[in-house]
Amino acid sequence: MAENSDSPKPGKDYWDKVDIVLRPINGLLTALAVGLLGYYTSNVLRKNDTEETNRRVYTELTAGREQADSALRKDMSLSVMQTFLRPESSGLEEKMLNLEMLAYNFHESLNLKPLFAHMYRQLATSTDPGKASYVLRLDQTAKEITTRQMVLLEQVGKKFSRSVDFEKFHPEKDGPLDLEPEKIVFGGVEREFSLSVLGVNPERKELSMELRVRSTGDSSSGQKVAFHVGYYDFPMIDNTRLTKDQRAAVVLNAFEPGAAADLTVVIFPGSYASLKEHVSIDELVGKLRGINN
Repeated sequence: MAENSDSPKPGKDYWDKVDIVLRPINGLLTALAVGLLGYYTSNVLRKNDTEETNRRVYTELTAGREQADSALRKDMSLSVMQTFLRPESSGLEEKMLNLEMLAYNFHESLNLKPLFAHMYRQLATSTDPGKASYVLRLDQTAKEITTRQMVLLEQVGKKFSRSVDFEKFHPEKDGPLDLEPEKIVFGGVEREFSLSVLGVNPERKELSMELRVRSTGDSSSGQKVAFHVGYYDFPMIDNTRLTKDQRAAVVLNAFEPGAAADLTVVIFPGSYASLKEHVSIDELVGKLRGINN
C-alpha cells in the first residue's frame, strides 16, 4: 500500500513546539535590544546636550565677567581721576582716606600700586608735620591688603619663604645675592624656583629681584624675569605667568633697613589672579576641552 503524502514528517511536531516556545523569547530579546539601543542613544544625546550647555554657560560667564570688569574699571577710573588728578588740591587726610577706600574695596580688581607710589611721593615732598604718620598709615594699608590676598592664595596654592641678610649683600664685590632654590610640586608639575637679589632701596623699602623658574626634568622650560618688590606690590596683581595656567608672586613681608628682609613666594591657579588678567585663547580652548572630558 502506498504511503499517504499528507502524513506529518518525523520531528515536525518537535520543531513546531520549539518555534512556539522561542517566538515570544525572540520578541522579548528584540524589544530588549531596541530598548537598550534607545537608552544608549538617549544617554549620548543627553551627554552632548550637557556638554553644549556647559560650554554655553562657561562662555556666558566669561563674557559677563569681562563686561562687569570693564564697567567697574570705567567707573573706578573716573573716580580715581576726579580724586587724585583734579586741579584743586586736597589735603593729605582726604587723599589718604580715598586711597584706603579704593584699596579695601577694589584691591582684587584694580592695580593700585601707581596710586600708592604717587601718594608716597607726595608724602616725601610734603611739609606737613604729620607726614610720618601718613607714611606709616600708607604702609600699614598696603600690608593689610597683601595679607588679605595671601590668606586666600595660600588656601588654593603653595608657598615658601626666604630671608635676605643685607650684611651678606655686596653687589659691587660679589654681584647678585642668590637665595636657596626651592622645589614645589603644584598642579601635577614640579618646578624649581630660584631667587636672586639684584639691588636694595632702603629709602623706599624695595628690592630688585630676579626670579628663575624651571620645570624639573625639562631644561628647555626655564623662565627668567626681573622685577621690583615692595610693600605696594600685591600678589593678585603683580605676579608671573607660568605654564598650566598658574601664577607665581613674590611678596615682601618685612623690611628692616640695614638688617634683613622677609620674602614669601606663592604659587597659585591663574583663576585667582586679578580680573585684569584676561584668559588667553589657548587657555580658553583648553578649559573647554576639560569641560568636555
